[in-house]
Formats: sequence, C-alpha cells, structure tokens
Amino acid sequence: MKILFAVMITGFLLPAQVGAARLKDLVSIEGVRENQLIGYGLVVGLAGKGDSRQTMFSAQSLTNLLSRMGISVPSTSIRVTNTAAVMVTATLPAFAQPGMRIDSTAAAIGDCSTLQGGILLLTSLRGADGQVYAVAQGPVVTGGFASGRGGTTQTVNHPTVGRSPNGAIIERAAPSLTPRDVVRLQLRQSDFTTSARIVEAVNQKFASPPHAARSENAGLISITIPPEYVSRPTEFIAELESLVVEADRPARVVINERTGTIVLGKDVRIAPVGILHGNLSVEVQTSFAVSQPGPLSQGTTEVVPQTAVTTKEEKARSVVLKQGATVEELVRALSAIGSTARDVIAILQSLRSAGALEADVEVI
Repeated sequence: MKILFAVMITGFLLPAQVGAARLKDLVSIEGVRENQLIGYGLVVGLAGKGDSRQTMFSAQSLTNLLSRMGISVPSTSIRVTNTAAVMVTATLPAFAQPGMRIDSTAAAIGDCSTLQGGILLLTSLRGADGQVYAVAQGPVVTGGFASGRGGTTQTVNHPTVGRSPNGAIIERAAPSLTPRDVVRLQLRQSDFTTSARIVEAVNQKFASPPHAARSENAGLISITIPPEYVSRPTEFIAELESLVVEADRPARVVINERTGTIVLGKDVRIAPVGILHGNLSVEVQTSFAVSQPGPLSQGTTEVVPQTAVTTKEEKARSVVLKQGATVEELVRALSAIGSTARDVIAILQSLRSAGALEADVEVI
C-alpha cells in the first residue's frame, strides 16, 4: 500500500524577515562558473567482477594500453574479468589552478557487476573544448557491494558507480574571467522585483559613482566598479556578496501526485470560496469456492469464482474560506475535516480551475 503524505510550508511560524538573503545566495557572477569534465578509462583489480568477453571495447582498451607500454598482445587473447571500462566525470571549479585536486566519479559502461576494490588507471579529463584540464587516477570508493553468484546474489545500493575523493589533479587553469570594470550579476531566479531591490541596495551602499548599478532585465544586473575598487575587484565583489536583500518570490503550489507531496508557499492566498468534498470508493472482492461432484458421479472438481462488489460513499465535508484567507487557514481547515494528501491535491486543482487560488500551480 502506498502511503501518501503532505508537506505544508507556511510562513506564520517564521519571522517577518524570512525573505531576506545575502546577495551571494541570490546571484552568480557572469564568467565565474564551473565546467564539466569527462573522460574514458579503465578500472582494474576487480577480482573477477569486471566486464565479460561480450564487452569488446574493454579488451581493446586494455590491448592499446599494454601496447603503449611495449607489450604486444592480441585483444582476442585477453580475458578482462578483472577490468571494467568506465566513464569518468568531474567538475572543474572556477579559478582552479594547476596542482589542485578535485573529486572524480567513475561509472561502468560495460557489464561488470561491481567496481568495489578497483583502481582507476590514469585517465585524461577533457572539457567541452576538447582540452585536457585534469587527470584522474587512484582507488574507486563505492557506496555498495554485490556478492554471490548464480541464482543467489545480494546487491546493496549501486556498486557500478564509484567516487574518488581528490582523485583528479588539475593540469590546466580553469577558463574563468575576473571582472575588471563592470561586474555583471546573474539572478538564479529571474524576477523584476528582486532585480530592482538589488540595484537599490547596491546604489545605497556605493554612492560613487552615482547609480553604479542598473538592471538590464529580470535576470541580469550590471554594476560599474567604483574608482576606489578598480585595483581591488576581489574586495569589491566580497562587499557585494555581503549585502542583504529581501528577495521577492511568487506564490506557488508544487504538487507531486506520484508521492502525494504538496508544498505550499507562505504567500498563497485563497479567494472567498466554499469547498464541498466527499469520497466515493468501490471495492471488488473475488473469492474462489471448490465445487465437488456427487458420489459415484462422472463430474469433476471445479473452482468457481465468486465476486462481490461493495460501494461506499462518505458524506460530503464542507469548508468555507473568507476574504483574504491564507494558506494557514486552508491547512487548518482541511486538516480539521480529515483530508488526505490526495484529497488536498484534488481540492487545490479544483480551486485553481475555479480561479480561487491566487498562486501558480506546478505539477512535478
């Protein structure tokens, strides 16, 4: 049986300044970003848990590796049960310098059963431009295991994906740009009101030059670096990040009908409305009875299904919400009549269709 539950996030238990946040939590700086890296490699030492002969590229990769070391072996003569072909991924942080270490992740692309105990051989990690930015090598740590063979096996978590903490060394500096004259801020969630508030806060903080910040659009803000910070852009950005701005967030209801999860923001408002909600359930039960033939008869024993249909309809439950009703009142009213998560989902969808729910409804 699937258990449904509802999560109600309301603002009536929080302080009034709950929307205030640091600028560094609301925006990112244009040009200062992470970059994705990817590479192809081999994990060895898998104690017979590696790829089988059907995974041809594992044998070919091992043959090529041995040939570069001066050992010539045909790929058809190699058994790769201790070897697994993997795709290695990593994230290159902004302003990463050569010699720094980052984490890498290896995922099997063949038919190996586990990467537990394996060691990743030297693997080049490339960016979208094809350049090598890091190399990875070392033990692969898995969060699970697979044991047993034949029809008796046990698998815990996902053993074909492993992680190498600090397993990659950066070889090339990250392609990050340090702002010089103008700092451009990108809002993580585009909003005209939040953008205008950030511009106002920046202009109040830095009086010279006047109106140093201006809003390009709902998601981009341009800030001219004041003359006293031209030679110290890092300090200027640090001052920007410490500014506290009250972000404006739209009223939104998020519904996940698969799990029965409902998230309601504190700004959700309900127009005057009356809700009448009932429940109708139909239960069909099938039982099997055995029909025995009479003594000395030519009949056979038969299984006879017997079906019973039961219908149950609960009395309608009513809720009345007045003008300016908040999500707090809605939650309390629905809880008072014993509504389940699925009932609440149906009621919210009906309220949206009736135009009584003053919020965006997002179904995930």
